[in-house]
Parts: sequence; C-alpha cells; structure tokens
Amino acid sequence: MAEVDTVVCYRAPTTVADTPEIAAWLRERLDARVEIRDRFLDSHADEDLAEAFAAARVHSPHERGTGTTMLGAVRYEERALDDPERAGGVLYDGRAVQGALNARLPDAESSLSTLHVVLVDRTLATWGDHDGRWHKRVTVLGQPALVSVPGLYEAPAKPEAYYQAKQEHALLSGDAPPREVLESAVDGDFLVDDDPRTTEALKGYVLQAVDYVETGEAFCDAESCRLANPHRQPGVVRAQLRSPEFCDRHAARYGVSDRATDSDRATEHDKL
Repeated sequence: MAEVDTVVCYRAPTTVADTPEIAAWLRERLDARVEIRDRFLDSHADEDLAEAFAAARVHSPHERGTGTTMLGAVRYEERALDDPERAGGVLYDGRAVQGALNARLPDAESSLSTLHVVLVDRTLATWGDHDGRWHKRVTVLGQPALVSVPGLYEAPAKPEAYYQAKQEHALLSGDAPPREVLESAVDGDFLVDDDPRTTEALKGYVLQAVDYVETGEAFCDAESCRLANPHRQPGVVRAQLRSPEFCDRHAARYGVSDRATDSDRATEHDKL
C-alpha cells in the first residue's frame, strides 16, 4: 500500500474516452493531484517497444505461451505505434504489456506516489491458472495501471439473450450475424464499441486503479459500487451507470465533499 500524491492519466486518442472529463471527476473525489498527458505510447516509445508488444501477443485462448519473433508481427506493431488507427484484432498479455511500459517510466516518476493510469486502445488479457485460459480484462492494476477501452466492451459477458440471438441467427442463416443486427435485436443493458457511455463507465475503473495502490484491495464486493468488478455487461451498467455511485464504505472515502477542485490542481495539458 502507498499514498498516491499524483495521478497521471494518459489519453487514448483513437477512442471515444474523454480523459479530461475522467480527470475532472477524479479531482472531486481524491486529495491527489490529477494530471492529463497525451498518449503514453507516443511519449515513451523507443526502438524496442514494438518487439515488446510482439512478445506479448496471445496465440490461443488455451495456450499459456505468448509472443512471436516473426518480422511481420514486429512490423505490424511498429505501424500500430506510429499510426494507432491501424491497430486492432490482437490480444495481448496485459501483465507483459504492463511490464514493458513500467520499464519506460521516467525514474523520477516511477514510485507509487505518482500513479500512471494509461488508457489504451489495445485488448488485454490475463492468464487464469484456475481454468487454464486467457481472460480479457478492462483493467490491469499496478504501476502503470492499464485501462483497456475495447476491454470495456469485450471483457464482461453480454446478456444471455445476446448469445441466444447470435445462435439462432447462425442456425437460420449459416453465418454469424452482423454486430449491429444483434445489438438492435437484443433488449438488454450492455455497452458496445464507441458507446457514448464509455467515458462515464471508465471513471470507476480509473478510480479502482488508485484505490488498489492505496488500500491493496483489488475490487469491491458490492455489486452497485463503482469499485466492483462485474463479469457481465448488465453488472457493468449497474455499477458504473446507475445510482448510487458507491457502497457506504467507499462513499465515505470517495463521495463528493468539500475537496478542493481549484485550477491549481490542473495542468496545462488539461486545457489543450
């Protein structure tokens, strides 16, 4: 456990996530200084980072081994670093990516008193020893904390009706239905790619990163709390988009009070 003095939030410019709005929400709930910086992979990339991403690639849902040394994969990662709009469709070992980014933090900001929270446009996973498979994640907690925007849509399971409609369509047509067909056919609470509720939902996940470093607790057991870790999309909607924001215990810690929100907590980056 450590006391966080500064939280640095990094933008994910290829996504709909509004980092300044997330930072403003955090300032109302934390005593720490909250800064905004541009994309982490722009400012901290070096000539070896593409190879690190290639080494973190997940091959198969049920294979623990990761990585490739194929030149084509490394070239792909180089292009994705230079032009993030071209990235997508690859699953990465979240712990390996976290380790690669941690090694590139400035020495003066590497302690936990300055927590780096990196919003990323990559899909991340962690290995489950209990069932021998990879699981997509919204967050990888630690230093830096990683918050996967596509993970918000992909990691928590959708309502059962979604999968039933998908199966029925496949039986009738012989192929997988387009995503937009499923989304319009299913009446349920779940988030989709580029969902306008993305920023609001991510606020709680970013706060989880801070809470983990300061308390050592990964998630809250209360299903209606922002610090919960739902495994299904309806649970995400309940925890992040419905009232109340927090359980009683976390409301006492993070509920909006008379904390200062002065401009002296902002940085020039916030005003860009």
